[in-house]
Amino acid sequence: MKLGVLGGGAWGTALAQVAAQSGEETLLWALEQDVVSAVNRIHENPIYLQGVKLEPAIRATGNFSELAECDAWIVATPAQHMRPVLERMPCPKMPLVLCSKGIEESSGALLHEVARQVCPTSPVAVLSGPTFAHEVAKRLPTAVTLAAEDIGLAEALRDRIAQPTFRIYVSDDIAGAEIGGAVKNVLAIACGVVEGKSLGQNARAALIARGFAEMSRFGLACGAKRETLAGLSGLGDLVLTCSSTSSRNYSLGLGIGQGRPASELLSNRKTVAEGAFTAPVLARLAKKKGVDMPIVDAVDALIAGRANVDQVLDALLSRPPRAEGI
Repeated sequence: MKLGVLGGGAWGTALAQVAAQSGEETLLWALEQDVVSAVNRIHENPIYLQGVKLEPAIRATGNFSELAECDAWIVATPAQHMRPVLERMPCPKMPLVLCSKGIEESSGALLHEVARQVCPTSPVAVLSGPTFAHEVAKRLPTAVTLAAEDIGLAEALRDRIAQPTFRIYVSDDIAGAEIGGAVKNVLAIACGVVEGKSLGQNARAALIARGFAEMSRFGLACGAKRETLAGLSGLGDLVLTCSSTSSRNYSLGLGIGQGRPASELLSNRKTVAEGAFTAPVLARLAKKKGVDMPIVDAVDALIAGRANVDQVLDALLSRPPRAEGI
């Protein structure tokens, strides 16, 4: 199975590294010509994944038509750019493995719904879990969820992609795998705010726990399975991204907690903090479904500039007491 990877950022490059470890050619499509040139010339991506020597089986291209040679696509574009990227090529029939984490801001659609709208003849799978790109690329031990409605497809893709240091667990819960990855980005911003405001480790632990309750409420309302939300693509990814400055979303929250405006922080970024785009649409969807998500609402207010850190803290800490539970 020859794999094509859409997206020459850190995550797409890391996934190409995993896919190429079997020695089979892997085609990496990147928008930036500098990335294409560097990958082919020196087997590195110094723009997005500096210091990692890439497998010689990886070949980069900026020509979309070359992806037609592949048997499956690993889609690792930023979530908000996935639709226009897929629309650039006539609808393929090969499987699409979606590896971005977010909800489309303009439509409120989960990414597998977007892919099915653009590519209705393509089988769709979702790969998600606790994954920092630089660790994956360096072959540090990692475990992820690969979800598809057709378990046979998930197993076939697992057998092609998995490596000893990249362990894959299959699932048939596509919505659950995607919701965990989208919601955790928003909660990671909140955890970064806690760190930037020096609120302490007790507060961060409480926020992770109550954030997981919000993730679970929303996921269950969308038909996700509880075990998926409590697994690698939900709780696992939440713990990772809420505890390290290697997370772009956590770093964004850190700056907000230190008093910098969200608009300034976002304008100065070369990479995408997906939680900033997911927060407003997630808040809207939660209200529409009648799901209480006060932490998500707080992050939405911070990103939009409707409230400052002290104001959202006061609002959260003054909420009426309630029994614990989802």
